[in-house]
Amino acid sequence: MTIRAVFWDIGGVLLTNGWDREQRATTSARFGLDATDFAERHKLAAPELERGRMSLAEYMEQTVFHTPRDFTPGDFRAAMEAESQPQADTLAYARDLGQRWRMYALNNEGRDLNEYRVRTYTLSDFLLGFFTSCYLGVLKPNPAMYRLGLDLAHVRADEAVMIDDRPQNAEAARSVGMHAVRYQNAAQLREELAALGVK
Repeated sequence: MTIRAVFWDIGGVLLTNGWDREQRATTSARFGLDATDFAERHKLAAPELERGRMSLAEYMEQTVFHTPRDFTPGDFRAAMEAESQPQADTLAYARDLGQRWRMYALNNEGRDLNEYRVRTYTLSDFLLGFFTSCYLGVLKPNPAMYRLGLDLAHVRADEAVMIDDRPQNAEAARSVGMHAVRYQNAAQLREELAALGVK
C-alpha cells in the first residue's frame, strides 16, 4: 500500500466548523433572530450557498435581511467569520505533513466563507488545491465529489486517504475506494495516519 495524496476536510478538522448548527445558533441568538424562522430559511438557502450558486450576500438577504434589522450585513458577516477558529494542534501537524506529502482540501463550504478561512489561516501554504463544494457544484457525502477530487489530483482512490470528522463522509470516501480516517483529535489522527504510512 502506497499513499500518494492526503485529502482534508476543513471544518471540524483543521478549523472549527464554519457555519454549522452551533455557529448558527450562537450568531442568531446574538442578533436576536427568530430561531425557527432562521432555521427554515437556512435549510432552503444553504445547499445553493454551498454549491456556489448563491453568494454570501444573497444568502444573508434571504435568511436574515428579508426584513429591516438594527444591524448591518457587515455586522452579521463579521460575526459569522469570527466563529472560525483554528484547531491548533491539528493545523500545526498538517503544516508539518505538508512539507512531505501532496495534500488537498475536500470540503463543503460557501465560496465567501471558504475563501475567508483559507486566507485567514493561510491554508494554501500547505494545501495544493481546494476541491470545495462551491467550486465543484456537488456536496459530500455524494460519492461524485470524492471522484472529482481524485481526478483533479490525478491519483487513484487506493493511493489516497480522506480525513473527515463526520462518519458519513468517511464512509462515502471508503465507498469509492479511498482510505479514510474519521478525525477525533490530533493524537488519534497522527496514529491512524502513521499506520497508513503517512508520517
